[in-house]
Amino acid sequence: KSSGYQNLNMKKIGKGSSSSDKKEAKKVYEGAIETGKLVKGKMKNGEYELAQIVDCRLLSDQDPKKKKTETSYMYYVHYIDYNRRMDEWVRHERIKVEDQGEIEKELQERKNKRDLLKKQGIAEHDEHEGMDEVSLAVHEEATKFKTIDRISMGKYDCETWYYSPFPEGFHNLDCLLICEFCLNFYKTNGELQRHLKKCNLKHPPGNEIYRSGRNSMFEVDGAKNQFYCENLCYIAKLFLDHKTLYYFVEPFLFYILTENDEEGCHFVGYFSKEKESLQQYNLACILAMPFHQRKGYGKFLIAFSYELSLIEGKEGTPERPLSDLGYASYLSYWTQTLLQIVKETTATHISIVELSRLTAIKGSDILTTLETLNVLKYHQGQHIMVAVEELLIELLKRSGRPGLPVHRNKIHWAPFRLS
Repeated sequence: KSSGYQNLNMKKIGKGSSSSDKKEAKKVYEGAIETGKLVKGKMKNGEYELAQIVDCRLLSDQDPKKKKTETSYMYYVHYIDYNRRMDEWVRHERIKVEDQGEIEKELQERKNKRDLLKKQGIAEHDEHEGMDEVSLAVHEEATKFKTIDRISMGKYDCETWYYSPFPEGFHNLDCLLICEFCLNFYKTNGELQRHLKKCNLKHPPGNEIYRSGRNSMFEVDGAKNQFYCENLCYIAKLFLDHKTLYYFVEPFLFYILTENDEEGCHFVGYFSKEKESLQQYNLACILAMPFHQRKGYGKFLIAFSYELSLIEGKEGTPERPLSDLGYASYLSYWTQTLLQIVKETTATHISIVELSRLTAIKGSDILTTLETLNVLKYHQGQHIMVAVEELLIELLKRSGRPGLPVHRNKIHWAPFRLS
């Protein structure tokens, strides 16, 4: 099923193309707004924003033999300066084609503003950190379309954000149906119901290492539970742009957060980490499902990763790049954790080394956080933190809500040892 629309196979016309190829290309694009064109697109909040036409597809109710116009198509648009999770298919009535000179002028003004902020040292978070222009372009071309519109998992459903390389046959779907216990996925409700009658799994296939109230954490070994972890990565890629493993799950451990009731342990989110990391990464990928966000689970997962690092006796840092949402969560967690320690300490001095020892947060992340908060002063060859209590209280207020607390005494876990 293809969401009620015809998917168009675009062909590049070149010297080796036949006349039939040229006719087909002309027929497909006839009357459409050309791809790459800058327009104003109406977002879901009703506001018009600068957007670019990525591609188009013919509406299913259009007669291919009749003459087509701009209104005959759906358009896939990317909103300029917005994350790609906002990309979507829209009808023509949500597009305004305006003077290209004015749009180019607005685009240049935005670029000039970003360049000025960069010169002033107020650079935006780069969620493409570590990627050169070529690899970024290849990535965006390969993943430019979402091919699954929604997922349904247990009693929840939500829209997807990004492309995920599901196996052949699981693309161009209105909704992908997922078993919330084993994470197998299906195209029809009949297939899912038949599976549920046979599925005996009621919790992730690993060791329960934490339980508090109605929440648990399970450690799942990618080498021992390959299919479960591969399914998890397919699903996670729908909500993570740059990172996620697809097939190479054996070197990783997956820490699964669940909400528990009489029916079982329901999937909420997870983070993964390498069994051995030379770069001191204590987290590779992290995700709280969209329908479980704003419950404090994201910061809980971050805090849990650092609790494991404390048990290992190591400092840790998340693998880069971080998404915009991931970076915001980490900066909030680092701010709250570090400033709370500084606020409560009775010592007149506390070093970055000591903060790292108490939290397992890598020293460079501590320094970056304090610099971002503008509480560091350079004096006589060393950094000194301005720790006025009123300022600390204000910064803590601005840092957002705290996450669900991790109770250290309820963790029952030993570090993984390679044999």
